[in-house]
Order: sequence, then C-alpha cells, then structure tokens
Amino acid sequence: MPLDLSLYLVTDPQLCARQGLVETVVAAVRGGVTIVQLRDKHASDGELIEQARRLKAALDGSGVPLIINDRLAVAVESGADGLHLGQGDGNLAAARDALGESAILGLSVQNHEQLSHLDPSALDYLGLGPVFATSTKRDHAAPLGFAGLAALVAASPLPAVAIGGLKAEHAGQVRAAGAQGPAVVSAICGQPDPEAAARAFAVSR
Repeated sequence: MPLDLSLYLVTDPQLCARQGLVETVVAAVRGGVTIVQLRDKHASDGELIEQARRLKAALDGSGVPLIINDRLAVAVESGADGLHLGQGDGNLAAARDALGESAILGLSVQNHEQLSHLDPSALDYLGLGPVFATSTKRDHAAPLGFAGLAALVAASPLPAVAIGGLKAEHAGQVRAAGAQGPAVVSAICGQPDPEAAARAFAVSR
C-alpha cells in the first residue's frame, strides 16, 4: 500500500464519540484524509482490536491505511496496516519482525538527539512535533514552532508528518517546512462536520 502522508488523522475517543468512531473516520476520509491512526490510551487491547477491525472494514477499498498507536499486539491481531510508536514505547526491530516488511512503521520524534539515535532502516516515516502545545496530549515535549520543525525535517532521513495543535490554516506552513503534511486530532475529530474539516486542509495546501 503506497504511503501518502499528506493528511494524517489521529483519532481521539472523546472527540469521536459525538458522531461515532467509524462514522467520523469515514467522513474524514471522504474529505481527503490519506492515513488514519487509531489512538486510545485507555481502552483494553480487546476493545482496540474490535475497533481496529471495524475501522479496517470501513476503510476497505479506500486505499487509506490504518495504523495502530503504540500497541503491537493490537496491530498484529487486528490485521492493521501498521504501527506508530512513541519514544520508549517499544523495540523497533521487534515491531518490524512481528509486523513484517510490508507493514508501515512510524516513530514520534521531538528533537535532534532522538533523531540522531534512530535506525531509519526499520522505519517508514516520522511524526515530528509538537509544533504547538496541544490539549490532546498533555505530556508533550516543548513546542518546536515552524522554524524548529523545518530544522528537524531537514535533518530527517525519512519522510515526516508534523503534529501538535495544527489547524487547516497551518497546512501551507507545514509543507513549507518540508513535512509531507499535518497530523491532526481535534481539527477534524472535534468538528461537527469531519468531512468539511478535512477538506479545509486540502484547500489550504
């Protein structure tokens, strides 16, 4: 499956509850989302596996891959297209072995030190940020701003998405900094019309 990082949606259980997880994601994909990450820090593995299977079925035929946040067992058991890890959330080589070479594997990076220690051969992309402070991840690192983002992208050996407090009006700045696209949570999941919210990012490119 080709990797298109131009609009990366990260789900949030509370924000998606208004319309339903699957309904929110399907609408966002209609609006132009190109990759979806299922993230829920509090659900059990069993609950996440069921959610992932429903999402995978809903995305079938769309060409949009489903990525699981952090939980390798969920990614393997649900048949998801890949896994995204944070710093310290797991061994990249072990994840690659378990998922196989065709799976998509991403890693969050906040600074140049983390960037210098990664093994790009095990990865497909990086999530760089936060660009701005964000309420959807309260333990985030210090915000980079667009200058900091551009510096990290320039040093990155892999394609990257930018994350952290990004809105549709920032899409052009994200790409000007060299990232493939923005990764967003509340700018789509928290909106009354996820399809229109996703389309707004395409208009702002």
